[in-house]
Amino acid sequence: MKKTTICFAFLMVMFCCLLQPSINFVQAADSKSSSVTIPTQTGLIGTGNSSKTFIIDLPNGVSSSAIKAGTLKYNGNNSVVGSIAIENGKIKITLKGNTQEKTYNLVGKNLVTQPDGSKLIQNFLTTPGNSIWRYSDGKRWQINDYNSDRDRNETHDVKAGDSSVPSSKPPLTPVMTKAVPAAPDTAYWYTEDETTTVPYSNVVQSSIKLNPLEVLRDTATVSIKNNKFIISYKVPSARYVEEEVPEGFDKGEWVEGRLYYVTLPYYYKATAKVTTYSYAGNITFDYALPEGPHLSGYVSVLKPDPNPAKFANADVEVQLSLKGELANYTDTSNIKEWVFYAREAEKVLSDTQVSPSKTLSNSTGKPFVFKIPKEKIAGVPGNYQQKYALSVRVRFINPVVTKTGIIADLLMNLDTTIEVYKDKPSIDYPDVEKPTTPKGKPPVASIFAPPIVKAGDEVQANGSGSYDPDGKIIGYHFASDGANFVGYTPTGAQATLWYPSTRLGQQSIGLTVVDNDFMTDDAGTFVEVIEPLPEAGLEVAGTLKENRKVELRSTSTSPTHYPIVHSKTVITITAVSGSGGDNAAIKYSGSLNGGTVKDLLFKQAGLYKATISVENTLGYKDSSEITFEIAPDEPPHIYFSVPGRVYRDPLNGNKANIAIDDLSFSPDGDFIDQRSWEYRYDSDNDGSFTDESWVMFSSGNEHQLNLTLTEVGKYEIRHAAYESFGQPTISGFITAADRRFADSGSQPLDEKVVEVLNLAPDGDWAW
Repeated sequence: MKKTTICFAFLMVMFCCLLQPSINFVQAADSKSSSVTIPTQTGLIGTGNSSKTFIIDLPNGVSSSAIKAGTLKYNGNNSVVGSIAIENGKIKITLKGNTQEKTYNLVGKNLVTQPDGSKLIQNFLTTPGNSIWRYSDGKRWQINDYNSDRDRNETHDVKAGDSSVPSSKPPLTPVMTKAVPAAPDTAYWYTEDETTTVPYSNVVQSSIKLNPLEVLRDTATVSIKNNKFIISYKVPSARYVEEEVPEGFDKGEWVEGRLYYVTLPYYYKATAKVTTYSYAGNITFDYALPEGPHLSGYVSVLKPDPNPAKFANADVEVQLSLKGELANYTDTSNIKEWVFYAREAEKVLSDTQVSPSKTLSNSTGKPFVFKIPKEKIAGVPGNYQQKYALSVRVRFINPVVTKTGIIADLLMNLDTTIEVYKDKPSIDYPDVEKPTTPKGKPPVASIFAPPIVKAGDEVQANGSGSYDPDGKIIGYHFASDGANFVGYTPTGAQATLWYPSTRLGQQSIGLTVVDNDFMTDDAGTFVEVIEPLPEAGLEVAGTLKENRKVELRSTSTSPTHYPIVHSKTVITITAVSGSGGDNAAIKYSGSLNGGTVKDLLFKQAGLYKATISVENTLGYKDSSEITFEIAPDEPPHIYFSVPGRVYRDPLNGNKANIAIDDLSFSPDGDFIDQRSWEYRYDSDNDGSFTDESWVMFSSGNEHQLNLTLTEVGKYEIRHAAYESFGQPTISGFITAADRRFADSGSQPLDEKVVEVLNLAPDGDWAW
């Protein structure tokens, strides 16, 4: 029999009442005004966005029940559909969208449905290839090749590239193959910033372009002809599958057919012109002030564990952790600090911890540590108890206004007790004896591991397929010569390991499982360890437009234990000749080398090429390049409407009011932040305005305004607008000349001219 002593650990948590908070006794107001912002949304596509319902969280410290009836009000240019309501503790409002015509740059990729029903957006893949057939003499190969000029397959014979009979491979031969891309209407189209899906019906057909990427794991060149991919590579290449030769081909024992293929990823690019919808504004309301925040506190006894603890004739270490929680309060930005205090109850001075964390709950960063001397415990009969006085305080930056007054801080006092006992009864359990002879059925071991792994990369060996037909498996023991194991426990069904660069080639991993009858079984598998080559990669993010911030990111990877040495990373960017780009237009601060992320700005539209070279800690290197297009920053599209004729109003001093509605917009997502309005009067009534002077009548960025005129005749209106950037930029490279500007010079003259007439008098004829 084995005697086991069981001690039950418990957490002693004691609460006390909330002390009176420090209050500045100034009578508080009963209510207060506040507002919430409608999330600004522009460029929404599809009729489903023509109206939109917003569910908006209330500001911190405001509950839905506190909002006063009848005070909810929308402020903005959208139209409210129905009424504003409070629903499930949030504000609910439906708005009609403001419309605008907009042009988008799009990406079209393949939308794949996963086995679990989820959707995955990825590049299209095509795998064209060339058939290579060995003749019955075992010495010659027929090469099936594509002729792009004649758009047909042709064949020619080559001698074997080895002396074996039968030959195992043809000589290295250049070949060409073609691939027909997927139809554009099967692509999933979305904007370049990956924020908006666009229906194919909105895609401008003439703008659709194929964008092939690098052929995977083969050296090849790719061109596009007659909307087909033309791929040139050499056979034998990296991959092939065996195939049946046709009936009309040579017959014999040594006849063999192979299909060598390449894998080409690609996607589409295009533009779309669509009607977009935008939303903005805010909602104001009045709300009743709250009762005020409440503070709760908690104590966790970390040591001794368990508590009570058995006396072992030694000092007892005590560790206490405190936690505070604010209720009936949500404005975390107004929290200044949390303060925790701890002391032995009979002492005056406290140990203190201060935390500036702006959270509604907070804990001590490290436990308060005390020690109970063994002499104290031994000097009292029976059990020994030590009491501790603890407290938690939260201070506010700005006093919290409540119905009853102003609260500057809240304090919660806490107490806890540590107990040490000198004797406690034990509970006996019968011992579990190991059988002298294994009984039952042995377990069945099963192991799985990926077949290929780079040196330095972690690989997982999985033994979860093992089982015991008459019990359970209690142990998993993995082994592999030369491997480094990480995250491995004998009771776990999985092991993570990696191989150093000195262990290239085939390696074996063994597994032994043990069941509850102490019976065992073994299994093994092999992995091929290859060189720890890094893989260089770049991606471009941000806004690919003139004078906008573009982010160049290294997506390079290397085996986990042989990482990339970022200080050796070399990046270059150049303009593609003849594309409109300019090397002098590439702007950035410092060096492109030695980092993973770099902000750039391009002052001229065109194609640019970025190249990256990386090296890992073992000196292995790789390089890659990408080409991307910087779009021009389009000027605003200017258009406004005025009535063709207006009449002077005798009841308004013979003045004529001209209502002007500005429908100008930025075609590429920027903002018009400066508008000017002028007119000139055909004073000599000769039908020409060229000899007249312009008069400014508005420079206040107005998009709906009235012009008051007094003279009868014709007036020409002129409108100019300046844009501000609608996307992030790098201000150090921006000048005033970079702001796009346009005026109404291209708008037809008859749409800009208004004629002021006299109102004809009413007649009263008598005979």
